[in-house]
This record gives sequence, structure tokens and C-alpha cells, in this order.
Amino acid sequence: MTTFVDRVELHVAAGSGGHGCASVHREKFKPLGGPDGGNGGRGGDVILVVDQSVTTLLDYHHSPHRKATSGRPGEGGNRSGKDGQDLILPVPDGTVVQDKDGNVLADMVGQGTTYVAAEGGRGGLGNAALSSARRKAPGFALLGVPGGMQDIVLELKTVADVALVGYPSAGKSSLISVLSAAKPKIADYPFTTLVPNLGVVTAGSMVYTIADVPGLIPGASQGKGLGLEFLRHVERCEVLVHVLDTATLESDRDPVSDLDMIEEELKQYGGGLDRRPRMVVLNKIDVPDGKDLAEMVRPDLEARGYQVFAISAVAHIGLKELSFALAEVVGQARAAKPKEEATRIVIRPKAVDDAGFTVVREDDGLYRVRGEKPERWVRQTDFSNDEAVGYLADRLARLGIEASLMKAGARTGDGVAIGPEENAVVFDWEPTVMAGAEMLGRRGEDHRFDAPRPASQRRRDKQAERDESDQEFDDFNPF
Repeated sequence: MTTFVDRVELHVAAGSGGHGCASVHREKFKPLGGPDGGNGGRGGDVILVVDQSVTTLLDYHHSPHRKATSGRPGEGGNRSGKDGQDLILPVPDGTVVQDKDGNVLADMVGQGTTYVAAEGGRGGLGNAALSSARRKAPGFALLGVPGGMQDIVLELKTVADVALVGYPSAGKSSLISVLSAAKPKIADYPFTTLVPNLGVVTAGSMVYTIADVPGLIPGASQGKGLGLEFLRHVERCEVLVHVLDTATLESDRDPVSDLDMIEEELKQYGGGLDRRPRMVVLNKIDVPDGKDLAEMVRPDLEARGYQVFAISAVAHIGLKELSFALAEVVGQARAAKPKEEATRIVIRPKAVDDAGFTVVREDDGLYRVRGEKPERWVRQTDFSNDEAVGYLADRLARLGIEASLMKAGARTGDGVAIGPEENAVVFDWEPTVMAGAEMLGRRGEDHRFDAPRPASQRRRDKQAERDESDQEFDDFNPF
């Protein structure tokens, strides 16, 4: 059964905004109290948050589809709908968020770091919010905007100061168990370590973390063994420690060839691993043959510029010197890192000539309009309501889309699409002088807002209509 997962594909969907309400306030002796439809609630966001208590992405491996709640629709009496609840997804420290193409969206390091993976949709305005001096009684409301959806890849990269790398069964797990309080599984067969292990080491006044990752074998950077799956956990470490087995029973291996192989895998993997500070640990010198081999290869390794330590994790030989040497190297690496600056709010104003939309003529003759505002307005329009369609036409005309279509060469009857190909509204263009709502009728009037007339008033109106009809006949009759 899988107990550790460090890479998952997650499908997140934010909540949709609630629809606005079209309502008229009515009460005794006050049949037309004006529009009182409330706004729809905002949809909930999907937010990733770094939580130090979370160490694996296992939950998302089993449940990769996550959705926030939607906002509630508005109601009459100026009652706005309830906002949807944000969905908080805890992730381990060191999680990298990518899109499906591999582009990094967020690098989440540090407790409490947040990233909005999907943004909730806006709630639609009710007719009370849409009323104005020119539109006193709107008979429509705006629809809520659908919530954002995204497929993301979460990849965990362990945050540690020191990484222990080496062949399987080189003694990495044993070393981390004696340097720290970590209790990894230890056995004498290859690939005992199936998940990265973290430990905290104290050397004098210095406290640092050390990571033990599964063993590497030739071809690990191309996917052989378990190395490729966990080399990513070495990327964030400041110092690499080669743990070499001096008592291996395999005749074709020795510490120097093991080191050369691991170095080649680190180089092939990339990510700057071949440029990190390094140290070499010759393990298992408690074995007589191991001690002799360590003394034999040590001069060669030191000639290459490595700082070499001969130790025995089992017999606890040379551990104190190693821990203090690691603390010194970690301290130097930390001092060399640039200090993190305080978070800045970057303001990027739009260009003065940015219209907020684009009009492009495609190969099939269709004119496509793209832009955040027109696409959102289309999604918020109830096309079964003529007044709502007219309101959309007014907004598009004021934004300058009609003028841009004429400038682009559009003619009467040409197809115009607003939005992306998979979710566009397509219509035949009819250029007009006045905006759409004014063509559909007098702005802001709706039969639902007509007050009931008394019976005596209705009789007088009918008599006036008959009198007017008789007068028109008399004026027309030449006799």
C-alpha cells in the first residue's frame, strides 16, 4: 500500500458565483416600491497552503478532484446570496506547483505560504444594483460567473540542508539514524529506503536538517531504480554528502567507481546538482577490509578536492567530527545565500492604448473577440431575456467593440464570436447606430412593473380609444 507520494496531478475547480435576483418590492398601498433583487454570492476559491504537519501528497493521490462550494443566488428584499466557502488544501513545505506543460506556477516554501489555484466566480448583480437614473426599473439580473478550473501538478521537493546520496545499502539510513533522532527502516537488502527520511542534527550552536533519499544506481537519471523519483528531493539541499560503501561484497564496485557513477547521474539529472558543495563519507570502517580500503582510496579522493571522513555508523566512529564539519559547511552555504527580501506588491499598469479586448479575423472569415470584460459579460447574460441582451449590447458598444469590428472590415451578416473556441457565443453581426437595449424597447421598462389600474380607469381608457378611432374615421371619410 502506498504511504508516501511526492508527485500528483490535481484537478481543482472553484465555486461558481450565484445568480442575481430580479425582484420588485411590493406591499399594501405600495404596489411599485422599486427593484429590490439582491446580488449573488461569490464562489469559493481553491487555496493551497503550506502546512508543516503535512509530509506527503498521499491524500491528493487518492482524491485528485477537489471543488470549492458555489455562491448562493440573491433574493428579493435586497438580500444578497451567501458567499461560497473557500477550499483550503494543505501541502508539505517545498511543494512546487506546475501546470500540465511543466511551467512553474508557484514554489511554496515556508509555513503559511499560500497560492490560489482556482479563483471563485463573481456573483451576478441583482436588479437593485443595476438600477440607475436611466434604468429605473430593470427587469433582469446578471448571472453568476462560473468558477475557475485548472489541472495542476504538485511536486514535493524536500527542504533540507544536507542530502545523503549513494548506492543502495551504502549506510545512508544508518548514518541519519545516529546523527539525528530519525528512525528510518534499516535492512541489509537493496532499496530498503523507499521514501525520503528527514532528520534534525544539532552540532554546537548550529541546527540543520539532513535528508536520506533512496539509493541511486547507474541509469537513475533515466528512470532506472528509484533514483529518478527522488532526485528532485536533492535539488533544494545546500550540501551533498557522498556515502560510499568500503565493505561492499560486489567485486565490480569500489568507492571511487561508486563516486564517479553518482556524480555522472547528478550531472545527467541537471538542476545544478553537480555544482553543489560536496563531502565524502567512507562508511563501514568497522569492518577490517573496509578500513584498509578507506585508507587506500582516501588520498585519491582528497586529491580531487573532496573533504573526506572515514566513519562507522554502526560503531559510532568519526560521527562527531562529521557532524561539526557539516555544520560548518551548512553555515557557509547559508551565509552565501542572498537574504530574502520582504514581499513587494508589484503594480503593472495597463498601457495607455490597451482597449481591454482584441478583434481578430480568422481564416474562415469569423471575427473573434477576446478580452476579460466582454467574455465575462457574455457569461453573465441571460439570453432568454431581451432586456438583458440589450444591456449586453450597450456594454459592448460603450467598450468600443462595434467600432473595432467596423475598423477590422466586418460587414453586415459576418459571424462574430466572443470567447475562446470551446466556449464562445457566436452571432451574425448587425451594425447599428444606437445600442442594443434601445432597439429592443424603452430602457428599463417591463410589463411586470406596471401597476394594476382600477376598473373605472380601465373603462375610461377604453372609451377614449373608441372616441379616438371614431375621430380618425371622420377625418378620413371624404363624404
